[in-house]
Amino acid sequence: MSVSIAHMENPPPSHFNQADISVINFRRIEVGDMIKLEALRVFVTVAESGNIKDAADAVGRTASAVSMTLKQLEDEIGGPLFQTDRKNSLTALGNLMLDLGREQIRSFDKSVSIMRAFAHSRIGSLSIASVPSVATNVLPPILQRFLETRPQVQVELFDIDSAQVRRMVESGVADIGIAGESRAGGGVEFTPLFSDRFKLLCRDDHELCRLERPVEWSDLSGATLIRNGASDRIEAEEHKRLSAQSLITVYNVTSLVALVKAGLGLTILPSLTMHGAHDGVAVLELADAAASRQVGLVERRDIPPSPVAAAFRAFAVEQIPAMVAEHLGTLNGA
Repeated sequence: MSVSIAHMENPPPSHFNQADISVINFRRIEVGDMIKLEALRVFVTVAESGNIKDAADAVGRTASAVSMTLKQLEDEIGGPLFQTDRKNSLTALGNLMLDLGREQIRSFDKSVSIMRAFAHSRIGSLSIASVPSVATNVLPPILQRFLETRPQVQVELFDIDSAQVRRMVESGVADIGIAGESRAGGGVEFTPLFSDRFKLLCRDDHELCRLERPVEWSDLSGATLIRNGASDRIEAEEHKRLSAQSLITVYNVTSLVALVKAGLGLTILPSLTMHGAHDGVAVLELADAAASRQVGLVERRDIPPSPVAAAFRAFAVEQIPAMVAEHLGTLNGA
């Protein structure tokens, strides 16, 4: 599933958009390569002020420095820009220069504004690949906070399993991933964010619900286990034997719950996937304290992140662990 989120409200005064990021067009005034932007600024300021003194005050230079700049500019162009030395009346060339100069300055200032905004992660695009439990229960409030100060950042969120998260990040389709820990190797690296205990999901009338203690692996002897990609990470030999005997494998949590409710078997899922009550099913604790998964960030090793991706990474590392702890505490009745 791919969800695209575009936050483009309240554009800044420069009114730039995403197309400006891809192609920044520095249009040149066809008056020679020696004309400097600051000389154009001085000329435009003098033309708009109507005299050198006020213009010099506006640009923070002396009147003699402004006069010298105008003289050099006229020499480079090859003609007078003002009709008199008082600089209060433009020649035809001066009027043309004023129009082109304003256009050039606006274009340059806009381009600089875009580049600064991109460098400070205020604009750009961010592609995130995440396991469903995090995409559903954690990322919505995280993204809401992150985008509060970045309303023009474009976000694309892929809701997929851990193996696909790794592949999307490694191939460059996703800027950053959030997934369960996998074996080391390849072109990605893993940064742990939180640990998530596995729990047993069964019908609420199952005999295991009468236990007044956490469920042992031995309690599942003879039970029908519905496999899913997440529980394959459990290292317990008893669980591996149960999984090997399973005839049903389902990856979607909604479908898993439906099959459990229908009495087709039990399943084992991370706590974070248990958000929201499911009528007709019970969530039971497992006695095996090692039955847990590490969830964290998946990133490319060889390519530095964009400013937006780097900002989101720092935000995620700071915010996600505390948010998950609060969320899991609520689920566990803490």
